[in-house]
Amino acid sequence: MADLVMVGAGPQALALSCLLLQKRPRLHRRLRIVDPSGRWLSRWQRQMERYEIPWLRSPSPHHPHPNAHALRRFAHNQQRHRQLEGRYGLPHTDLFAAFCREVISEFALEGRVQAASVEHINLPANRKGPLELSLSDGTSVQAGRVVIASGSGSPQWPAWSKGIAGEADALQHSDAIDLPALRLRPGERILIVGGGLTSAHLSLGALRRGAQVQLLCRRGLKQKPFDADPGWLGPKYLKGFHAEPCMHRRRRLVLEARDGGSITPEAGAELREAQRRGELQLHEHCEVQAAHWKSGEWDIVCGGGQRLSADRIWLATGHRQGVSQQPLLQQLHQQQSIELVDDWPVLGPDLRWPGTPVHLMGGLSALQIGPAARNLFGGREAAQRICRAVVKQ
Repeated sequence: MADLVMVGAGPQALALSCLLLQKRPRLHRRLRIVDPSGRWLSRWQRQMERYEIPWLRSPSPHHPHPNAHALRRFAHNQQRHRQLEGRYGLPHTDLFAAFCREVISEFALEGRVQAASVEHINLPANRKGPLELSLSDGTSVQAGRVVIASGSGSPQWPAWSKGIAGEADALQHSDAIDLPALRLRPGERILIVGGGLTSAHLSLGALRRGAQVQLLCRRGLKQKPFDADPGWLGPKYLKGFHAEPCMHRRRRLVLEARDGGSITPEAGAELREAQRRGELQLHEHCEVQAAHWKSGEWDIVCGGGQRLSADRIWLATGHRQGVSQQPLLQQLHQQQSIELVDDWPVLGPDLRWPGTPVHLMGGLSALQIGPAARNLFGGREAAQRICRAVVKQ
């Protein structure tokens, strides 16, 4: 039996694993990590590569190592301090990847990820005894405690996009797009829907490949250094957030803080330059009403009657976050129902699913962690809460 099973091997799971092993080295033999890739940070690294992301949007103290200064120290020792951008030291993606490999080695976590997914979770009868996890490789695992740190939810498809027909690659969600593998015709017309940083990365990647890009945003294109105001990365705003007893009000605060999608000032400057050169058309305050595939191209109808045409449509419309979007959480809720606020779970202070030895990390801990729950900052905060619960046991 494992003392703790980690479901997922992303940066938040790595942050918790390192912190636990720093506090309790003996857990090493009884800690199991399960992820379909069989490797640490596989999905994270793949996303950086697919969208050709040059550097992270998180300050240098936000990373998986328990020591907040470890990334800056690594960059200095490797003589790569120039790969920390700006006043916040935003790390280049290759620097961050190299640093994480060092962290994995330091805590002897290489080869510790089991290549499988958890298909079923069964809570113990009468709340006594271990949990039982059924894995995709046909094995089962008993665990005293489980941490679910996997998945960003399911792709969000706009209502107008459902049920319409076209060529296989003519309408794609961002989840399916791999910029390095793209084969575009010179001058191919791509309509990208969305106002967040993913839409900017896809736009810039398509422009580099000679495409004609139209970027369509429901609202004006907003530029911010981070997803939310830096005050949400410390007590300035979080003190009041944690003092708020109403979970519905907390949810509104999270949504208001994130305020939909935004892009970095650096990406914004590149897009405006492409617009000046005539390579990019920016349609702000514009929303698609319908799209039809006709004679080998898209005919797109926008609000106000504006019509656009394109060879491809890419949807950078994010993901649906909620208990109903993750099968394991649906199973948990069926066995141990808890309070939900618009499909977001109301967890305990230690991010425990109430009445169970299961903890959550990531975006669905936002009612407890705040607007940055899904980011690296949120991973560090979640790791500290869960670690305290484990160590004091």
